[in-house]
Amino acid sequence: MENNLTRDEALALLKKYNKEAFHIQHALTVEGVMRWYAGELGYGEEADYWAITGLLHDIDFELYPEEHCVKAPELLRGGGVSEDMIHSVCSHGYGLCSDVKPEHEMEKVLFAVDELTGLIGAAALMRPSKSVMDMEVSSVKKKFKDKRFAAGCSRDVILQGAENLGWELNELFEKTILAMRSCEKQIQEEMEQ
Repeated sequence: MENNLTRDEALALLKKYNKEAFHIQHALTVEGVMRWYAGELGYGEEADYWAITGLLHDIDFELYPEEHCVKAPELLRGGGVSEDMIHSVCSHGYGLCSDVKPEHEMEKVLFAVDELTGLIGAAALMRPSKSVMDMEVSSVKKKFKDKRFAAGCSRDVILQGAENLGWELNELFEKTILAMRSCEKQIQEEMEQ
């Protein structure tokens, strides 16, 4: 899996097409979560690839929501992104806006956690702490069952993501909470700059 961008280059590319704080924060969250998962699952030497793919996964969503994962290859190629990474980015929309199937474990993780980080993030904002640091799996399960809560986060995609990985839903919830804890402070600091 080829990564030919530095983190700074990837962030500049993201910000070229994304200005809204919400989209930047989501990208930073998925970046941090993917870096954590790379280490957790034994792909530490590929952590930069996992993280940068997470950072760039929604590069086209803010400007081209109707062409999500369709416009991405053009934008990514223009930024010098490798074909491996373009495949990985497009695979997170499999079945929704892309016919690129997640094959590598990294792509399956990205598919599973993209929507889930949104759900967990929304649940954290409802807490007095506004943080995932005190978030429990039971809280996420409760919010997951309430279809009106964070309605834009597809439960079907999250379920399919867990199934693709061969994990129970609780395992996916627990690991993703831990992953989000690992990067929450850094993301807050970066968003304040």
